[in-house]
Amino acid sequence: MEFAALSNATQLGGFNPLRTNLQSSLPFRHASFPSSSRRDCSCKALLSTRTPTSTHNMFGPHSTDFELSALTALSPLDGRYWSKVKELAPFLSEYGLIYFRVLVEIKWLLQLSVIPEIVEVPSFSDGAKSFLQGLIDDFSVEDASEVKNIERVTNHDVKAVEYFLKQKCQSNAEVAKVLEFFHFACTSEDINNLAHALMLKETMNSVMFPVMDKIMIALCDVAKDNADVPMLSRTHGQPASPTTLGKEMAIFAARLSRERKDLSQVEILGKFAGAVGNYNAHVVAYPNVNWPHIAEQFVHSLGLSFNPYVAQIETHDYMAKLFHSLIQFNNILIDFDRDVWGYISLGYFKQTTKAGEIGSSTMPHKVNPIDFENSEGNLGVANGGLSHLSMKLPISRWQRDLTDSTVLRNMGVGIGHSLLAYKSTLQGIGKLQVNEARLSEDLNQCWEVLAEPIQTVMRRYGVPEPYEKLKELTRGRAVTKESIRDFIEGLDIPEEAKNNLLKLTPDTYVGAAVELARTVENVVNTVIGIKI
Repeated sequence: MEFAALSNATQLGGFNPLRTNLQSSLPFRHASFPSSSRRDCSCKALLSTRTPTSTHNMFGPHSTDFELSALTALSPLDGRYWSKVKELAPFLSEYGLIYFRVLVEIKWLLQLSVIPEIVEVPSFSDGAKSFLQGLIDDFSVEDASEVKNIERVTNHDVKAVEYFLKQKCQSNAEVAKVLEFFHFACTSEDINNLAHALMLKETMNSVMFPVMDKIMIALCDVAKDNADVPMLSRTHGQPASPTTLGKEMAIFAARLSRERKDLSQVEILGKFAGAVGNYNAHVVAYPNVNWPHIAEQFVHSLGLSFNPYVAQIETHDYMAKLFHSLIQFNNILIDFDRDVWGYISLGYFKQTTKAGEIGSSTMPHKVNPIDFENSEGNLGVANGGLSHLSMKLPISRWQRDLTDSTVLRNMGVGIGHSLLAYKSTLQGIGKLQVNEARLSEDLNQCWEVLAEPIQTVMRRYGVPEPYEKLKELTRGRAVTKESIRDFIEGLDIPEEAKNNLLKLTPDTYVGAAVELARTVENVVNTVIGIKI
C-alpha cells in the first residue's frame, strides 16, 4: 500500500546522479507499506494498493532506482559536505575497515613466521615479506570491492578478507605453502577490534588532532591580537566588571587544550586472545607457546596498548572514554560558537563579506553568523552519535553479542560531523573583524561597573556599609561618569586611594586580563606540546 499521488503534475526532468569515488554500486530500494485495507489505516492521506514501479507524488512519478551519488546520499557527510570530510574516508569508511583488516591479517601471518615453535610457518624470505607488505601498501578501492564481492557469497565480512588474501597469495610460491595460517586461531573480533583501534588512532592523529590544534592556534592569535581591547562583561545577561576581548578568547583556547590533552592520553587498546579471551584453540594447537606474551607483542607491534582481560570482544571502555572526551571538546566549542554568535549580535564583531555570497533570500543587507551556527548544529549531531557510542559499546551480553558490530560502523558519523563543525568554526574565526568603536560605546554607557572597585577600596579603609552605599547609588538608577566622580570625591579615604579611583574608567578597569590573554599561548603550548 502506498501513498497515492495528490495530482498528476508534469513530471520533472530526468535525474542524472553525479558519481564520486568510494561510491556504492547498490541502488536505493523502494520500501512499500504492508498491504492493509483502507479502513485499518488511521492516517488521513489518500492511499492506494497499487504496487508501483515509481514513486508518485504531487510532481508526478519519479524513478526509485537511484545509485549512490552526492545528490542521492542519505547522509549529508557523503553528499553535500563530502569535500569537507573526505580525508576521513581512508580511515573510517568501509574501505578503511577492510584495509585495516587486511593489514592485521598479514601482520599476524608475519608474526607467526618468527615464532620458533611454529615450524609449519618458517621465516619468510625478504622477497616474501616484500610481497606481503606490498598487499598492504598497494591496497586499493578495487581490492576492497573484490573483498565485497566475496562477501556476497560468504555473507561474512572477515572471512571474505581471509579468502581474498588466500587468492592474492597463490601467486607467491613461498606464501602459498602457508595459506591456512591466515586467520590462524583467530575469531573475527581479533581482527576487527585491532582494525577499529587502528582506524581511530589514524583518524585522530592524521585528521582530528591537526584541525583541533588549528582552532587553538587561531584562538591564541585572536587572544594576543586583542589582549588589550577592553570589553564589557555580561553575567546573567547584565553588565558586569569589564574584561578584554582577548582574555575571553584565551579562556576557550585553554579549555580546549585541556580536552585535547585528555584525548591524546586515551590508551587505544587491542586484544588478540581468541574466541572467548582464553587462547583456547591456540593452546591446543601449540601448547608450548606463551600465547598471552605473543598476543601482547603483536598488539604492541601495531602501536596499540594491550588489553589482557577480555571475552570475545575488546571491552570498548577506551572507546567510551575517547568519545566522551570528544563530546566534551565539542561542548566547549559549542559554548564558544554561542558566545561569538552573541558578540556578533551585539556588534562587537563584524564579519568580512564574500563576493556573491547571500545572507538572506529576502533581506539583502544580512551578513549572518552562519559558520558558527553550522558548527553548533553539527556539534549537536556529533555529540548525539558519540554519546550513543560511548554508552552502548561497553555493554555486551555475556561473552559477546553482535550489537556492537553495527554500532561501530557509525564511528564516522559522530567524528565526521565533529570535523565538519571544526572547519566551520575555523572559517568563522577567519571572517571576524573587531569593532572597537562598538565595544567602547557599551563600556562608556556602563559606569555602574565601577561600583565593585569603589566598594572594595572602601572596605580596605574601614568605611562602614560600603556595599550598601554603592547599592543605593547604582541599583536601578542611571549612573554617569559625573555621579561616580561625585561619590568618590565625598569618600573619607586616603587621598592617594581617592585619586586612583578617580583615574578608573570602564575601559581601564580590566584587572589582569591583558596579561592573561598575552600568555595563554604558553599554557596551550605546555598542555598540547605544539609550537605556537
